[in-house]
Amino acid sequence: MIPLSVEADIVFWICGPLVIAGALGLVLFRKAVYSALSMAFAMVNLAALYAAMEAPLLAAAQVIVYTGAIMMLFLFVLMLVGVDQADSLVETIKGQRIWAGIGVLGVIGLIIAGIGHAVIPVEGLEAANNLYGGNVQSLAALIFGRYVFGFELTSALLITAAVGAMVLAQHARLVPKISQRERAQLRMDAYAEQGVHPGALPSSGVYALNNSIAAPALLPDGSVSPESVSEVLDGRGATLDAPAMSSATAQAFAAVDAATKGELE
Repeated sequence: MIPLSVEADIVFWICGPLVIAGALGLVLFRKAVYSALSMAFAMVNLAALYAAMEAPLLAAAQVIVYTGAIMMLFLFVLMLVGVDQADSLVETIKGQRIWAGIGVLGVIGLIIAGIGHAVIPVEGLEAANNLYGGNVQSLAALIFGRYVFGFELTSALLITAAVGAMVLAQHARLVPKISQRERAQLRMDAYAEQGVHPGALPSSGVYALNNSIAAPALLPDGSVSPESVSEVLDGRGATLDAPAMSSATAQAFAAVDAATKGELE
């Protein structure tokens, strides 16, 4: 058996059940967010087990690569799919239950084989680390030596999964994409037929006491420009008192006009 110190035994009996609990949560939770958090919890405890067994490179890779990078991919998938989407129970792939059963049997066989190899005496982790001068060197020799085919196969599998995720994230376009030239032509046609301004919408008002998107802009005649206020804010009633500002501006303009007419007379 692999010789473990007292500290490693304590870490094993603490983190081992936590890893199993996180794995069960990954499978049993119905919400994808809870499953992802359970998987991260299991991976962190696996990193603690690697650190206790004097495998610092595996512990760092478990935290940085799996708990960090791959969990971020899970979050991106959840953002694309949506956490409120209900899982479809319709089988779109024929015979997927049969293949799933075969996969379960294969996993059970791997677990039995792993337990069988665990009870067979081995030379120990310390001797394996000292084989090539350290944990990192020994692990590199195994990855790029004895198990280089499996390593490259895993890389190809990850690349295929990334390409498949990008393909699934793309939506089929129902209508042809409008080019920039066609979009400009549509704006000019709307201006010629309906009088819609072809340029950008006017920005919100900037006044002495406020600078907010909830402050509507005022036209030269003192009236409020409805295009300068967000429809969402207007529907919520969160915009400033446009009639009061409009009337005050109109009064100021009227006073200026009266004074100008008086000077002219």
